[in-house]
Amino acid sequence: MSSQGYPDEGAEVIAAARRAREAATALRTLTREDKDAALVACAAALRANADALVAVNADDVARASDAGTEAGLLDRLTLDGPRLEAIAAALEDVAELPDPVGDVVRGYTLPNGLEVRQVRVPLGVVGIIYEARPNVTIDAAGLCLKSGNAVLLRGSSSAYATNAALVEVMRRALGESGLPEDAVQLVPGVTHDSVKYLMTARGLVDVLIPRGGESLIRSVVEGATVPVIETGVGNCHVYVDRDADVEKAVRILVNAKAQRCSVCNAAETFLVHAEIADRFLPAVMVALREASVTVHGDDRMRGFAEAAGTSFAPVTDEDWAAEYYSLDIAAGVVDSLEAALAHIRRWSSGHTEAIVTDSQSAARAFIAGVDAAAVMVNASTRFTDGGEFGFGAEIGISTQKLHARGPMGLPELTTTTYVVVGDGHVRE
Repeated sequence: MSSQGYPDEGAEVIAAARRAREAATALRTLTREDKDAALVACAAALRANADALVAVNADDVARASDAGTEAGLLDRLTLDGPRLEAIAAALEDVAELPDPVGDVVRGYTLPNGLEVRQVRVPLGVVGIIYEARPNVTIDAAGLCLKSGNAVLLRGSSSAYATNAALVEVMRRALGESGLPEDAVQLVPGVTHDSVKYLMTARGLVDVLIPRGGESLIRSVVEGATVPVIETGVGNCHVYVDRDADVEKAVRILVNAKAQRCSVCNAAETFLVHAEIADRFLPAVMVALREASVTVHGDDRMRGFAEAAGTSFAPVTDEDWAAEYYSLDIAAGVVDSLEAALAHIRRWSSGHTEAIVTDSQSAARAFIAGVDAAAVMVNASTRFTDGGEFGFGAEIGISTQKLHARGPMGLPELTTTTYVVVGDGHVRE
């Protein structure tokens, strides 16, 4: 045991959190020019060290491959030259974004003459817990720096060497730019204990943001004493209303499912109104077959799938609940918009829900009836994204209701302070 009462790994995590707290204090007073210059310097440093970073990553990928990691996860872990250039360019893009710190959310003067302003300020210390995606290391660090926060990064053990090398390059660039190096730190340790100590560092860490699959997010939400912003799990639905344009509906659904199936804003279920099913299902089954999508459907779907040659399986409760991350989609015929809403309320994860309809009244009823971070009307679920919303970048997509909901850009990485200015005012 250490003198602080923690096992060695725990003591290291707590020490890192304390350093992050000190760095966060310094970051609060930085100007936009200071932060932007540091982000540009970090981008330049990544490019200057590209060959070494790619070589370190190749070793991580080789170890993961030898351990039997599946191809999709290996692809997420891989950091080659073009991907490294993309994350360096992303830092420069963040530098171009408006700085939210200091923005006045609202301001007014009371009848007694007191001036009240609600002003955006940094959260403080942000912990990010994420899976094997080295780009998140740089994206998260850049967004936290821009919004004036120190960041503690805890990626997966499979990417530890890559993440350590990326963080070291950023820390050197920060120091050379006059910013505290401890504004960006990799959480020490590779065991689950290091995650536990980060999740329970209440008073040192202000908020945790998990990014990854359902099991990771659930473990953080259930195990943390630090406040958590829950992100990412997406059981997204597309409802094709009886007043939908069939061609438009087919195009939207195929894009929502197949444009990139391994992300949280991909559609996992579609529902079609019975009155349009005979016209919609023959067309969509052909399109889904061409996109290599397997339909997990109810009995009213089977004949349409077989006629089109679409891969088909009977739908189960597990399918209705699934976030597939694959070219699979659950599907059902409903007898009314109300039945569609009831189905969605039962199975939705609160991420994104979509309706395709030419009826304004149906669209309004759907918007009012679903409880989700984003609702799409005649648009693909794939648009739930910070970049697509015009934020420039995002730290994740929040599916909870407190503090932030939906794509989280720079403003969502701040909280607010009320500044009240008087002239000798006292309360009677």
